Amino acid sequence: MLKTMVLMILAVTAGTVGDLLLAKGMKELGDLSTMNLRGIMEVALRAMTEWKIVVGTAMLALFFFLWLAVLSWEDLSVALPLQALNYVLVALLAKYLLHEQVSPLRWAGIALVCVGVMLITKSSTADKQKTPAEVAVTIRSQSETGG
Repeated sequence: MLKTMVLMILAVTAGTVGDLLLAKGMKELGDLSTMNLRGIMEVALRAMTEWKIVVGTAMLALFFFLWLAVLSWEDLSVALPLQALNYVLVALLAKYLLHEQVSPLRWAGIALVCVGVMLITKSSTADKQKTPAEVAVTIRSQSETGG
């Protein structure tokens, strides 16, 4: 579980930084909903050379490959809820770096998500621990087979 936690923390951090850079970069490029097709195409071309968009995209690619690594060994029902840690990091960084307002109700929701992630993580380690009866059966079967 330690390996999963370390990689998920790295993945969530990379994803969060990527999301923040994309948000900041796109806000600087302008509101696409007010543009015509020509304006959108011009912004798309400018986005390809805007460092915040390029680095943000690279960070999201890093997130994706770390996520693939975690999925190669961890149960999806454990790994996916760990992505919810992104909510905490996004809220903190959006508040202090992007100067967004985060209401007390939103903080309460984030706290509930954290409690849920802790319960899921705890249940994962509990699911993988064998009961004394299971250990005895394993020992008995190994001694009978000579293994």
